Amino acid sequence: MAEKFNRATFTRNFLKNITRIKNPDEMLADAKESNLEKSLGVWDLIILGVGAIIGSGIFAIVGIAAAGAADGSSLGAGPALVISMIIAAIACVFSALCYSEFATMIPVAGGAYTYTFATLGEFAAWMVGWVLMLEYAIGFIAVACSWSNYLIQFFKLFENVLPTWLTNPPIWLTKDVFSVMDIIKDNPNITVPQLFGIPICINLPAIFIVILMTAILVKGTKDTAKMAGVMVFIKLAVIFLVIGVGAFSFAHVPPHWLPFDSSTFAPNGWRGIFAGAFMIFFAYIGFDALATVAEECKNPQKDLPTGIIGSLFVTTIVYVLVALVLTGMVNTAGAVPVSFLDAPMVYCMKLLNHDGLACLISVGSLAGLTSVLLVLEMAATRILYAMSRDHFISKRFQKIHPKFKTPALLTWTVGGLAVLGILTLNLNVAAELCNYGTFTSFIIVCLAVLILRHTDPNRPRPFKVPFSPFLPILGILCCGGLMVYKSMEAGSSALLFPVWLGVGAIIYLLYGFIRNRDNENKIHRELVHGFLKEESDNK
Repeated sequence: MAEKFNRATFTRNFLKNITRIKNPDEMLADAKESNLEKSLGVWDLIILGVGAIIGSGIFAIVGIAAAGAADGSSLGAGPALVISMIIAAIACVFSALCYSEFATMIPVAGGAYTYTFATLGEFAAWMVGWVLMLEYAIGFIAVACSWSNYLIQFFKLFENVLPTWLTNPPIWLTKDVFSVMDIIKDNPNITVPQLFGIPICINLPAIFIVILMTAILVKGTKDTAKMAGVMVFIKLAVIFLVIGVGAFSFAHVPPHWLPFDSSTFAPNGWRGIFAGAFMIFFAYIGFDALATVAEECKNPQKDLPTGIIGSLFVTTIVYVLVALVLTGMVNTAGAVPVSFLDAPMVYCMKLLNHDGLACLISVGSLAGLTSVLLVLEMAATRILYAMSRDHFISKRFQKIHPKFKTPALLTWTVGGLAVLGILTLNLNVAAELCNYGTFTSFIIVCLAVLILRHTDPNRPRPFKVPFSPFLPILGILCCGGLMVYKSMEAGSSALLFPVWLGVGAIIYLLYGFIRNRDNENKIHRELVHGFLKEESDNK
């Protein structure tokens, strides 16, 4: 019989409650009762993984990783950028292997949140779920605003064709209020409508893409995978076109590629290589989102490891080829133009007088960001779906659409909150906070693998992390080291992350903890009622 809790209190068995784990068998039983449609195969997973990973990073961040920031705040790897990319990929592989073991052992929605509940308990699971909202939900908002900026840049390429209101719209209709305020400081002549002294800023393109992505997700996971597939095809086609054109632009090995001359191949030594790896690491993030859709896979035990590792493998090849072409065309061991830092692929194509290709790169950037948006919103809704099933948020969000077999109400709620975030958040700070959420979830998953190996060693593991505990420990050290490295940089995000954690802890104590105790009381009452009724019937 379930244990009785006289009232939802913080003092009665408090430590026992907050460290209460959820047995994986119970999680699997809950998943069997779910009506989520199992429609994803291995190629769908690889497409979603590549769609989540290859975004704006490859179109912009490689320039800074190779040549360093214009203000000198970050060193560049130089032509040794290829080594930086391989180091970043290896750092991701440690975490990817741990995700694969859990995803095959406990193939249910929720990803890192679910794995934490199975190993570290209720409070830790809530905090990881809260942190994942930084990575997915707030990341979704930040990428939507980035998509808006890329769309306006794309329209500007057709200034002689499209109307002025489309190629040069008012900034208060295309940016958030914080960005507009920064622009007004440098350009006081810009006028923005106000209400009670507060600037009114509505990023219409970002709101439009959020609503569109939400509608696609509501229609079904399979449709989402098809949409992501189209976007992945477009951006990979553009990237390989750039690689092909760039590769034929030099007939011999560039002298700055020769590794025996460290002054040209790695001008900043290993410091520059590791700084480049730190920058590039963020271009690999996204594969972890695949674990959140485990319940919607046809054969998760077999397909999820292939999808996670396969998407990392594909993107690593793409990234290395891009690095070879860009550093082959431009000697990043010396000074480079600012335009290379902002858009390296566009700069290289303009060097070859391929203005048409520069336009196609803009299309590829939009396609890349669109696929990232799809996967991020899908991951956010699946984590919240799992948290609703565990009574952390309203059970209404568990409702599945009768036709599309998706959590429609929850998906529209996430979309609505994203629109609200677009209107109110300081997106520069929010984007930095996402990095901390990612590092934290990676560390927790690597740690959780070690814990469950000890507490439940006999549980079937269709996929096992090789060389455990060494690889999970390396994953913890790599992600922890990069997190510390980031914290040492000047910036408000390093201070705001603990604040975010504190807010999450308060919400748990005032809502999640009480809600779970009330649910346990309810289960106890139902069991007692059933027991008394059975005794009465027997008499």
